[in-house]
Amino acid sequence: MKTTGSLLDVSMDFRTGKGKLALLIDTTDLEVLDVISNFKDKKLDIEIKKHIEKRSGKSNRYFWELLEEVCDRKKIDKLEEYRRRVKELGIFRVSKIPTEDFETLKKTWENWGEAWFCEVGDTEIIGDIEFKIVFLYYGSSSFNKQQMSRLIDNLVQDCKAIGIETKSPKEIESMLKEYDKK
Repeated sequence: MKTTGSLLDVSMDFRTGKGKLALLIDTTDLEVLDVISNFKDKKLDIEIKKHIEKRSGKSNRYFWELLEEVCDRKKIDKLEEYRRRVKELGIFRVSKIPTEDFETLKKTWENWGEAWFCEVGDTEIIGDIEFKIVFLYYGSSSFNKQQMSRLIDNLVQDCKAIGIETKSPKEIESMLKEYDKK
């Protein structure tokens, strides 16, 4: 079961010496509460993390639609053009890993989606182990509003330069506001 809520209290159970949490979950559904009550006194896997609202994918879809138009017009590969644009934005993570582990990292990273990619920046020898310095580029679906805005703004400028019609600045801003609410 997965839900949202808030942490009400953190305390110590003095009988067992273990931590104790009180949660307020975002439901008033008695059936859900009944299901949860069945977990009482059972060993549970618990994960608590800050809630992040899901964003609308409209602006990401719009970006990909425009990119496809640009690439069709210029007769260039869409994925290569996407990667060029993401690299220009500089949204990446750097990792140093043993060379023997590079293919596993690459496969795992790129499993997030076709827009997630990595490149070897350099090779370094430490002792008798060879390491790859790897740039891990995030897919646009993971971008925040500011990053997505920069990506779309750059593409819109290119669209205008080659005569591709785009949404108005007001419509794009509206999409990006929804992006914040994801």
